[in-house]
Amino acid sequence: MNAPHVPVLLERVVELLGIGVTAAREQGLTPVIVDGTLGMGGHAEAVLQAYPDVHLVGIDRDLEAIDIAGTRLAPFSDRTDIVHAVDDELPAVLSDLGVTAISGILLDLGVSSLQLDEDERGFSYSRPAPLDMRMDQSTGITAAEVLATYPEAELRRILREYGEERMAGKIAKIIVTDRTTTPWETSEQLAAMLARVLPEGKKRSHPAKRTFQALRIEVNDELGVLRTALPSALAALHLGGVAVIESYQSLEDTIVKKIFRAGTTSQAPPDLPVVPEHLQPWLTEIVRGAEVAGDEEAETNPRAKSVRLRAVKKIREDQP
Repeated sequence: MNAPHVPVLLERVVELLGIGVTAAREQGLTPVIVDGTLGMGGHAEAVLQAYPDVHLVGIDRDLEAIDIAGTRLAPFSDRTDIVHAVDDELPAVLSDLGVTAISGILLDLGVSSLQLDEDERGFSYSRPAPLDMRMDQSTGITAAEVLATYPEAELRRILREYGEERMAGKIAKIIVTDRTTTPWETSEQLAAMLARVLPEGKKRSHPAKRTFQALRIEVNDELGVLRTALPSALAALHLGGVAVIESYQSLEDTIVKKIFRAGTTSQAPPDLPVVPEHLQPWLTEIVRGAEVAGDEEAETNPRAKSVRLRAVKKIREDQP
């Protein structure tokens, strides 16, 4: 690791999850907090330190992260369960642990500092590495295999939808043409091609950024996992429980915003004089819109620059 991992908006996340902890205490329940993106355990450790009665369930698909977090959280082993799983497996994880309701969940989305910092993972376009990009290296297809096997039309769709890359067609065509003679194997190889065909402009980020993002999302099905995991997490909350989500790009944030809006707005027709209870909102925002990191944190922690934090609380059990 080149530098210590610094959890984004740490104090704010702990404060918001505390709302669910308080609700559990008021109902005579043991507070259960799920960290669905455990990473190296920074947020989880702070939650366990702040709330001595919390039982924490930490989930991560990255086996190396599981090992690191397990060591870090060892002092709290009597009230911690660490599970190697993907977030969309949350209902099964909770069932296996005998957990019937949770007080809060944190999802700190996107690629972790651990994954970016390790060259052999292939997430970074700034250093040579095999094109892997799997968050769970024990299973699944690699980015190199995506580039080697996907049809041009599918590559174009991925780059356009997941990378929001305006030059998706041109890039996809080059990938398919060039792979007939030389396989795409390293991040350096792909980044060099992108730098060549997409010159870096004054208003454009690194020319490889969008393509690498698109491949990473495809390899790990990040958006599909989020669309399944977040509704499951909201359903698992007890009354007063909270969901805290940190997003780092617009595709993630749009999904979170849409799912939250469905629960925080009335489902009744606008001209209905009396709104039946089952059509009333069952979630309420505890953060107005999306919060961002302050200038000081954004300056000292590069990952915090793009964060958008949203949070809701469950106010009614019988959601639609």
